[in-house]
Amino acid sequence: MKKAIAEYFNFSRKERNGIAVLLFLIGMLIITPFFFPFFIKNETIDATEFSNEIAMLKEKQIDSAQTYTKRQYASGDYKDFPKNKYTEKATGELFYFDPNTATADEWKRLGLKDKTIATIQKYVSKGGKFYKPEDISKIWGLHPDQIERLMPFIQIKLMTPAYVQNKSFEPKIYQKTARTITIVELNDADTTSLIALPGIGSKLSQRILNFRDKLGGFYSIEQVGETFGLPDSTFQKIKSQLKLGTNGIRQININTITIDELKTHPYLRYTLANAIIQYRNQHGNFATIADLKKIMIMTDEVFSKVSPYLKVN
Repeated sequence: MKKAIAEYFNFSRKERNGIAVLLFLIGMLIITPFFFPFFIKNETIDATEFSNEIAMLKEKQIDSAQTYTKRQYASGDYKDFPKNKYTEKATGELFYFDPNTATADEWKRLGLKDKTIATIQKYVSKGGKFYKPEDISKIWGLHPDQIERLMPFIQIKLMTPAYVQNKSFEPKIYQKTARTITIVELNDADTTSLIALPGIGSKLSQRILNFRDKLGGFYSIEQVGETFGLPDSTFQKIKSQLKLGTNGIRQININTITIDELKTHPYLRYTLANAIIQYRNQHGNFATIADLKKIMIMTDEVFSKVSPYLKVN
């Protein structure tokens, strides 16, 4: 036993050298981390230089934001329009004027662009009225800064009753001009005619038109109330001024339309559109629109709303 143990722990010179090298490497690995601080150079941070770099970065972000005209400008939402670019163009003579009777030349003198002037004249020609200075905010293309600039000079003339003959009366008695009721044909309307309605600005008028186009036209006045962002109180105010003309709605053929086209309809979306296409693929073309009721997820409510927009040939 002793002989076996002695032979087990008996190493040759080559083996002893190998063990010594291995122990040396292990020792170096253990003590090396303690020498790291002597090789790492401590760099001091210049707070002033760091602050300057942050300031430069912020300046670049501001410049970038100012040169970007947001999409809201096209839809009538001007809150993010770069003011620095607008104020450079805000020129024109300031004088007292009545927006209901101002001529194109007068608007031009006030500094308005030709396109904005055309919008105003079209609005007035279709029966639109300005009842108070704030009403000019309805005009598409008129920037809030320009509205603020013009409002102090707006003087809307009022009608003087015929029975007031005595000029010594002070102050004179005035009454407001009777408001003209604007009737709008829904499927032919543009933004200008819709803006003439009470409570409808450029943004809401564009939303109503977008909803109409996605549907394929309105078949009921009540559908206008489904427009996103249109308060029910506003819809109730304008409902009596809306009408449906002779123009029909745009129908889609459910036997030929693709799922990508069908899913864009506001009353269908992807789930129901996909079910319609899958049913058609399995059972062949629809013979009548009523065949859609055979689809399990087609409710009576959805069918009654969407069926006027569908056809089979």
